[in-house]
Amino acid sequence: MWLCAMQLVSGRHWADNREQIAAELAALPKERPLLVLLPENFALFGERQGYLDGAEALGEGPIQTQLAEWARDHGIWLVAGAMPTTIADSDHIHTSTLVFDPSGELKGHYHKIHLFDVDVADNHGRYRESETFSPGQECVLVDSPFGPLGLSICYDLRFPELYRQLARAGARVLLVPAAFTAVTGEAHWEPLLRARAIENQCYVVAANQGGIHETGRQTWGHSMVIDSWGRVLACQDSGPATVLVKMEPGLIDELHRTMPVLTHARLL
Repeated sequence: MWLCAMQLVSGRHWADNREQIAAELAALPKERPLLVLLPENFALFGERQGYLDGAEALGEGPIQTQLAEWARDHGIWLVAGAMPTTIADSDHIHTSTLVFDPSGELKGHYHKIHLFDVDVADNHGRYRESETFSPGQECVLVDSPFGPLGLSICYDLRFPELYRQLARAGARVLLVPAAFTAVTGEAHWEPLLRARAIENQCYVVAANQGGIHETGRQTWGHSMVIDSWGRVLACQDSGPATVLVKMEPGLIDELHRTMPVLTHARLL
Protein backbone atom coordinates (compact mmCIF):
# COMPACT_ATOMS: atom_id res chain seq x y z
CA MET A 1 0.00 0.00 0.00
CA TRP A 2 1.50 3.31 -1.13
CA LEU A 3 1.21 6.60 0.75
CA CYS A 4 2.13 9.65 -1.34
CA ALA A 5 2.46 13.34 -0.49
CA MET A 6 2.48 15.68 -3.48
CA GLN A 7 4.38 18.94 -3.06
CA LEU A 8 3.49 21.86 -5.34
CA VAL A 9 4.29 25.52 -5.88
CA SER A 10 0.78 26.61 -6.76
CA GLY A 11 -0.21 29.93 -8.30
CA ARG A 12 -3.37 31.97 -8.67
CA HIS A 13 -4.82 30.06 -11.63
CA TRP A 14 -6.37 26.59 -11.59
CA ALA A 15 -5.39 25.87 -15.21
CA ASP A 16 -1.68 26.25 -14.40
CA ASN A 17 -1.90 24.30 -11.16
CA ARG A 18 -3.83 21.53 -12.90
CA GLU A 19 -0.90 20.98 -15.26
CA GLN A 20 1.53 20.59 -12.34
CA ILE A 21 -0.72 18.02 -10.67
CA ALA A 22 -1.40 16.07 -13.87
CA ALA A 23 2.34 15.71 -14.52
CA GLU A 24 2.95 14.34 -11.01
CA LEU A 25 0.02 11.92 -11.24
CA ALA A 26 1.27 10.57 -14.56
CA ALA A 27 4.54 9.50 -12.90
CA LEU A 28 2.98 7.47 -10.08
CA PRO A 29 3.87 3.78 -9.63
CA LYS A 30 1.36 1.28 -10.98
CA GLU A 31 0.81 -0.73 -7.78
CA ARG A 32 -2.49 -0.29 -5.95
CA PRO A 33 -3.94 0.63 -3.50
CA LEU A 34 -2.31 4.04 -3.56
CA LEU A 35 -3.24 7.24 -1.72
CA VAL A 36 -2.17 10.68 -2.95
CA LEU A 37 -2.46 13.76 -0.74
CA LEU A 38 -2.43 17.18 -2.41
CA PRO A 39 -1.34 20.24 -0.38
CA GLU A 40 -3.45 23.08 0.92
CA ASN A 41 -4.31 25.61 -1.80
CA PHE A 42 -3.42 23.11 -4.53
CA ALA A 43 -6.02 24.64 -6.85
CA LEU A 44 -5.70 28.33 -6.03
CA PHE A 45 -2.90 30.12 -4.16
CA GLY A 46 -3.62 33.83 -4.17
CA GLU A 47 -5.51 36.56 -2.37
CA ARG A 48 -8.91 36.76 -0.70
CA GLN A 49 -10.94 37.62 -3.79
CA GLY A 50 -9.42 34.76 -5.74
CA TYR A 51 -10.54 32.26 -3.13
CA LEU A 52 -14.04 33.74 -3.04
CA ASP A 53 -14.33 33.70 -6.84
CA GLY A 54 -12.95 30.16 -7.13
CA ALA A 55 -15.00 28.55 -4.35
CA GLU A 56 -17.23 25.63 -5.36
CA ALA A 57 -20.27 24.08 -3.72
CA LEU A 58 -19.51 20.60 -2.37
CA GLY A 59 -19.98 18.03 -5.12
CA GLU A 60 -20.06 20.61 -7.90
CA GLY A 61 -17.73 22.60 -10.11
CA PRO A 62 -14.84 22.08 -12.54
CA ILE A 63 -12.15 21.52 -9.90
CA GLN A 64 -14.08 18.72 -8.20
CA THR A 65 -15.01 17.23 -11.57
CA GLN A 66 -11.31 17.06 -12.47
CA LEU A 67 -10.39 15.55 -9.09
CA ALA A 68 -12.98 12.80 -9.48
CA GLU A 69 -11.76 12.11 -13.01
CA TRP A 70 -8.14 11.84 -11.87
CA ALA A 71 -9.06 9.46 -9.05
CA ARG A 72 -11.01 7.26 -11.47
CA ASP A 73 -8.51 7.35 -14.33
CA HIS A 74 -5.53 6.54 -12.11
CA GLY A 75 -7.43 4.18 -9.79
CA ILE A 76 -6.21 6.01 -6.69
CA TRP A 77 -7.47 7.42 -3.42
CA LEU A 78 -7.05 11.13 -4.10
CA VAL A 79 -7.23 13.52 -1.15
CA ALA A 80 -7.64 17.09 -2.29
CA GLY A 81 -5.69 18.78 0.47
CA ALA A 82 -7.68 21.97 0.79
CA MET A 83 -9.71 24.09 -1.59
CA PRO A 84 -12.32 26.82 -1.10
CA THR A 85 -15.93 25.65 -0.80
CA THR A 86 -19.03 27.79 -0.53
CA ILE A 87 -21.31 28.24 2.49
CA ALA A 88 -24.96 28.89 1.70
CA ASP A 89 -26.14 32.41 2.54
CA SER A 90 -22.73 33.53 3.79
CA ASP A 91 -20.09 35.98 2.60
CA HIS A 92 -17.45 33.62 4.02
CA ILE A 93 -16.31 30.25 2.69
CA HIS A 94 -14.74 27.07 4.04
CA THR A 95 -11.32 25.68 3.22
CA SER A 96 -12.01 21.99 2.78
CA THR A 97 -10.34 18.62 2.32
CA LEU A 98 -12.14 16.27 -0.10
CA VAL A 99 -11.51 12.51 -0.28
CA PHE A 100 -12.19 10.68 -3.56
CA ASP A 101 -12.04 6.89 -3.92
CA PRO A 102 -10.76 5.05 -7.04
CA SER A 103 -14.23 5.14 -8.60
CA GLY A 104 -14.23 8.93 -8.39
CA GLU A 105 -16.81 9.04 -5.61
CA LEU A 106 -16.53 11.74 -2.95
CA LYS A 107 -16.25 9.66 0.25
CA GLY A 108 -15.91 12.45 2.77
CA HIS A 109 -14.93 16.04 3.43
CA TYR A 110 -13.51 18.12 6.25
CA HIS A 111 -13.73 21.86 6.86
CA LYS A 112 -10.64 23.37 8.50
CA ILE A 113 -11.32 23.99 12.19
CA HIS A 114 -8.38 26.16 13.27
CA LEU A 115 -7.92 29.37 11.26
CA PHE A 116 -4.50 30.97 10.81
CA ASP A 117 -4.90 34.42 12.38
CA VAL A 118 -1.30 35.22 13.26
CA ASP A 119 1.57 37.61 12.59
CA VAL A 120 4.72 36.12 11.06
CA ALA A 121 8.12 37.76 10.56
CA ASP A 122 8.13 37.30 6.77
CA ASN A 123 7.35 39.50 3.76
CA HIS A 124 3.61 38.87 4.12
CA GLY A 125 3.51 39.65 7.82
CA ARG A 126 -0.19 39.56 8.67
CA TYR A 127 -2.31 36.44 8.15
CA ARG A 128 -6.03 36.57 8.92
CA GLU A 129 -7.88 33.56 7.50
CA SER A 130 -10.99 34.45 9.50
CA GLU A 131 -11.56 37.45 7.23
CA THR A 132 -12.32 35.03 4.39
CA PHE A 133 -13.04 31.62 5.92
CA SER A 134 -15.41 30.24 8.53
CA PRO A 135 -14.16 27.39 10.75
CA GLY A 136 -15.46 23.86 10.55
CA GLN A 137 -17.10 22.28 13.57
CA GLU A 138 -16.39 18.54 13.29
CA CYS A 139 -13.41 16.20 13.22
CA VAL A 140 -13.66 13.70 10.38
CA LEU A 141 -12.54 10.12 9.73
CA VAL A 142 -12.90 8.46 6.31
CA ASP A 143 -12.69 4.67 5.92
CA SER A 144 -10.18 3.41 3.36
CA PRO A 145 -8.01 0.35 2.58
CA PHE A 146 -5.21 2.08 4.53
CA GLY A 147 -7.38 2.19 7.64
CA PRO A 148 -9.42 5.17 8.82
CA LEU A 149 -7.99 8.45 7.54
CA GLY A 150 -7.89 11.33 10.03
CA LEU A 151 -8.35 14.64 8.23
CA SER A 152 -6.75 17.96 9.15
CA ILE A 153 -5.37 21.08 7.45
CA CYS A 154 -2.19 23.09 8.08
CA TYR A 155 -2.67 25.23 11.26
CA ASP A 156 -4.60 22.33 12.83
CA LEU A 157 -1.16 20.74 13.30
CA ARG A 158 -0.54 22.93 16.35
CA PHE A 159 -3.54 21.54 18.21
CA PRO A 160 -2.79 18.00 19.43
CA GLU A 161 -6.28 17.59 20.92
CA LEU A 162 -7.72 17.21 17.41
CA TYR A 163 -5.32 14.39 16.50
CA ARG A 164 -5.82 12.59 19.80
CA GLN A 165 -9.56 12.66 19.17
CA LEU A 166 -9.00 11.21 15.69
CA ALA A 167 -6.67 8.53 17.05
CA ARG A 168 -9.08 7.53 19.81
CA ALA A 169 -11.78 7.20 17.14
CA GLY A 170 -9.58 4.73 15.23
CA ALA A 171 -7.43 6.76 12.82
CA ARG A 172 -4.39 4.91 11.44
CA VAL A 173 -3.23 7.53 8.94
CA LEU A 174 -3.25 11.25 9.75
CA LEU A 175 -3.32 13.56 6.73
CA VAL A 176 -1.83 17.06 6.94
CA PRO A 177 -2.13 19.14 3.75
CA ALA A 178 -0.50 22.52 4.33
CA ALA A 179 0.90 25.80 3.08
CA PHE A 180 3.25 26.38 6.03
CA THR A 181 5.25 29.58 5.77
CA ALA A 182 9.02 29.30 5.42
CA VAL A 183 9.52 30.97 8.82
CA THR A 184 7.13 28.80 10.82
CA GLY A 185 7.98 25.71 8.79
CA GLU A 186 11.70 25.89 9.45
CA ALA A 187 11.05 26.20 13.17
CA HIS A 188 8.17 23.82 13.77
CA TRP A 189 7.01 21.75 10.78
CA GLU A 190 8.94 18.51 11.26
CA PRO A 191 8.88 18.48 15.11
CA LEU A 192 5.10 18.90 15.15
CA LEU A 193 4.53 16.24 12.48
CA ARG A 194 6.77 13.71 14.24
CA ALA A 195 5.08 14.43 17.55
CA ARG A 196 1.62 13.79 16.07
CA ALA A 197 2.87 10.46 14.67
CA ILE A 198 4.57 9.35 17.89
CA GLU A 199 1.92 10.32 20.40
CA ASN A 200 -0.94 8.85 18.34
CA GLN A 201 0.93 5.85 16.85
CA CYS A 202 -0.28 6.70 13.36
CA TYR A 203 1.34 7.19 9.99
CA VAL A 204 1.43 10.87 9.05
CA VAL A 205 1.26 12.02 5.43
CA ALA A 206 2.08 15.72 5.13
CA ALA A 207 1.87 17.52 1.77
CA ASN A 208 3.13 21.10 1.87
CA GLN A 209 3.48 23.89 -0.63
CA GLY A 210 7.19 24.35 -1.29
CA GLY A 211 8.63 27.44 -2.94
CA ILE A 212 8.15 31.10 -3.84
CA HIS A 213 4.66 31.85 -5.16
CA GLU A 214 3.24 34.49 -7.52
CA THR A 215 2.01 36.43 -4.51
CA GLY A 216 5.57 36.69 -3.15
CA ARG A 217 4.81 34.34 -0.28
CA GLN A 218 7.39 31.66 0.46
CA THR A 219 6.33 28.25 1.72
CA TRP A 220 8.52 25.74 3.52
CA GLY A 221 8.07 22.53 1.54
CA HIS A 222 9.61 19.44 3.20
CA SER A 223 6.57 17.30 2.39
CA MET A 224 7.06 13.97 4.10
CA VAL A 225 5.68 10.62 5.18
CA ILE A 226 6.33 9.55 8.79
CA ASP A 227 5.66 6.12 10.27
CA SER A 228 3.94 5.40 13.56
CA TRP A 229 7.31 5.20 15.39
CA GLY A 230 8.05 8.79 14.31
CA ARG A 231 10.60 8.02 11.60
CA VAL A 232 10.70 10.27 8.54
CA LEU A 233 10.59 7.75 5.68
CA ALA A 234 10.70 10.21 2.77
CA CYS A 235 10.97 13.99 2.40
CA GLN A 236 11.07 16.54 -0.44
CA ASP A 237 12.85 19.75 0.50
CA SER A 238 11.50 22.16 -2.13
CA GLY A 239 9.84 22.38 -5.52
CA PRO A 240 7.16 20.21 -7.11
CA ALA A 241 7.60 16.49 -6.47
CA THR A 242 5.82 13.50 -4.95
CA VAL A 243 7.24 11.50 -2.06
CA LEU A 244 6.17 7.85 -1.89
CA VAL A 245 6.34 5.28 0.89
CA LYS A 246 5.06 1.73 1.22
CA MET A 247 2.88 1.48 4.33
CA GLU A 248 3.45 -1.34 6.85
CA PRO A 249 0.16 -1.65 8.77
CA GLY A 250 1.63 -4.29 11.06
CA LEU A 251 3.84 -1.65 12.69
CA ILE A 252 0.78 0.14 14.04
CA ASP A 253 -0.67 -3.10 15.40
CA GLU A 254 2.63 -4.01 17.07
CA LEU A 255 2.85 -0.63 18.77
CA HIS A 256 -0.73 -0.88 19.99
CA ARG A 257 0.19 -4.23 21.53
CA THR A 258 3.55 -3.36 23.07
CA MET A 259 3.03 0.29 24.01
CA PRO A 260 -0.72 0.95 24.29
CA VAL A 261 -0.52 4.67 24.94
CA LEU A 262 -4.08 5.34 23.80
CA THR A 263 -5.49 3.03 26.47
CA HIS A 264 -2.99 4.26 29.08
CA ALA A 265 -3.92 7.93 28.58
CA ARG A 266 -5.57 9.44 31.65
CA LEU A 267 -7.76 12.43 30.81
CA LEU A 268 -7.69 14.35 34.12
